[in-house]
Amino acid sequence: MLADYHMHTKFSDDSDFEMEDEILCAIEKGLDEICFTEHVDYGVKFESNCDYTQYFSEFERCKEKYKNQIRLKKGIEFGMQSHTIAQFQRDFDEYDFDFVILSCHQIQNLEFWNGAFQKGKTQKEINEAYYEEIYHCICNYKDYSVLGHLDAIKRDDPYGVYEDDLVMDLIDKILKKVIEDGKGIEVNTSNFRYHLPDLTPSRKILKRYYDLGGRVLTFGSDSHKKEHVGYKIEEVRNIVKEIGFSHFMTFEKMKMIEYEL
Repeated sequence: MLADYHMHTKFSDDSDFEMEDEILCAIEKGLDEICFTEHVDYGVKFESNCDYTQYFSEFERCKEKYKNQIRLKKGIEFGMQSHTIAQFQRDFDEYDFDFVILSCHQIQNLEFWNGAFQKGKTQKEINEAYYEEIYHCICNYKDYSVLGHLDAIKRDDPYGVYEDDLVMDLIDKILKKVIEDGKGIEVNTSNFRYHLPDLTPSRKILKRYYDLGGRVLTFGSDSHKKEHVGYKIEEVRNIVKEIGFSHFMTFEKMKMIEYEL
């Protein structure tokens, strides 16, 4: 069973990938199931950057057309900030999702990808603020499935990779809360295209999650174009088996489905 649970199409503002083309690519690569997780980032944008009506309409059309070739799930990636929680809660309450990724892409409406948040801060300040923001969000918002690319700040850190041990107390707080709430984390294979020295999250964080009792994992390529789809998911599955994990999850209507690795 091979699934990619982090995929973007033209309904995300950083991709022009047609949904149907992405599905055909996934079928060609032998994927059994995929989940679309279009971006929503309030704060940096007043309204949702995902047109839910068009997204859902195209999803249903494709789901019917390809129902005998691949399983399709309807997800979303909430790029949450502590002051935008209410807007995401409204969306979740209004729309029917199979799966929700909770990610942190910005703080105080300042984005990471362009360096706006990092400007004028030390590496310690950047990393501690990042993990504190995630912790605050998961303490106050519960309608998510997994945390997306947990240590993704590493890819936008102007100083380089900040050692996990320097923020492990904060990471521990996050992992313990995730486990306590029955949620999970994703293993995101974008680390390869960002040329990071380890997985996302790192092996150390994954091992800590496992040692604390965490068992809910999904795998996602974070695809935005054809060459990203399903990229190195099989390889990463073998790595997490070496850590100790024996299962991974897919989701339907926010309910977990467990599969052996």
